[in-house]
Amino acid sequence: MNAFVVGGTHSGVGKTTIALALMAFFSSKGIKVQPFKVGPDFIDPGLHSRVTGKVSRNLDGWMLSRAYNQMLFDRCCRVAEMAIIEGVMGLYDGFDGKSEDGSTAQMAKWLDVPVVLIVDAQSMARSVAAVVHGFTTFDPEVKWAGVILNRVGSKEHFEYLREALSSAVPHIPILGWIPRERSLTLPERHLGLVTAHESSLDRSWIALAVELVERFIDVEALLSRTRNPRSNSGSVAPLESYGHELLQEQESENLPPNDPCVRIAVARDEAFCFYYEDNLDFLRASGADICFFSPVGGESIPNGIDAVILGGGYPEMHLERLSQNESFFTDLRKCFSLGIPIYAECGGLMTLSQFIEDWDGKKWPMAGVLPFGTRMLKRRKALGYVEVKLSRDSILGPAGTCVRGHEFHYSEICNREAHSANVETIYEVSRRKGDTVWQEGYRIGTVLASYVHQHWGSNPEIPRNFVSFLVRKRNAL
Repeated sequence: MNAFVVGGTHSGVGKTTIALALMAFFSSKGIKVQPFKVGPDFIDPGLHSRVTGKVSRNLDGWMLSRAYNQMLFDRCCRVAEMAIIEGVMGLYDGFDGKSEDGSTAQMAKWLDVPVVLIVDAQSMARSVAAVVHGFTTFDPEVKWAGVILNRVGSKEHFEYLREALSSAVPHIPILGWIPRERSLTLPERHLGLVTAHESSLDRSWIALAVELVERFIDVEALLSRTRNPRSNSGSVAPLESYGHELLQEQESENLPPNDPCVRIAVARDEAFCFYYEDNLDFLRASGADICFFSPVGGESIPNGIDAVILGGGYPEMHLERLSQNESFFTDLRKCFSLGIPIYAECGGLMTLSQFIEDWDGKKWPMAGVLPFGTRMLKRRKALGYVEVKLSRDSILGPAGTCVRGHEFHYSEICNREAHSANVETIYEVSRRKGDTVWQEGYRIGTVLASYVHQHWGSNPEIPRNFVSFLVRKRNAL
């Protein structure tokens, strides 16, 4: 099959736009495209899925092991004809300035796929050759498919750039260029691009993207430079945890899927859309039936459920519609009073709090399950990878259990001190370098809420622990 990474010289060069355009083009030709995203981002994978009709998966060099990344890539590519992997930040940007750890380049090398380098050529002339020369010689182990120049001013401008590149780096193919086109620009807000639920990726955008690829990209050259022997997941060493075997077993043609033993209600809509699909897969493989519902759409929590999951997203952008769904808040309070576990991340934590204070200072009442409020900030509060260690036994497992994830939010908890006696913290959270540790993970009864977005691929025991807890609770009734 064909496989390649769409990498950039830095953030903002147009990686997402061009990756989406290529996904749209090849999908329009009937090619089965499997999308991926390097890094912890939730928004780009949602856009990928909207264009390709396939669930996009996150590949991550810090949250997930090399074996897990390889297994996931192989597993998702079994029925695909092409894999397009959108990178993160600049190609070589990672956890620190002295190693490749966590970078797009590292992932390209792990998966043994070539890179298509996106260069923002706006206001650039011969210097483009110096940039490409530097990127393509920096790490001789990186494989190169070629270069695509973005935001080119005209055909004459492209010819100037092509001349510079052909003379300085003749061994790097120029796969084409994309002109400055405002209609392709994707809208953004405080956490990044607008989500797939609200994006402008309609038929007209996709048609324009396909047209531009047809006109300006040498598709045949791209295909010839990205042919890849299909990976064989059977050659991957088993993961240290049970996760690899569990997911393989779930998809085995010789074994029927597990009969669901518990039902978990998962809020999923414009306000609650930050989920790693792997996490949901792990829950299903452990015996859970996932029931989606839309709080923003006015839906209540489904009946007969054993737990509720409130993911992150943009509740702050839908406060009026959320506040009108009183039955949703009533159901949350009822679940809390009945001891039905509620697990919440980031936006879910905000929804369980007493209120969300918007940027204008207006307080919007929320479920009131947690004994504090939250407020929006004009500047980012937190961004980065974290590791969580459970300090107490919980619905996620015994004390000492560790899991990796990340934080990214523009809100904070307020009036916590006045109610601190009513809630306990059971997370010991540290940054990726482990030099700072703080207490988080707010638990009250069977409610557990945090700003951390966990990726359970870093410890698949957690979803199994969660489902086992629910099974024991159901059997005890």
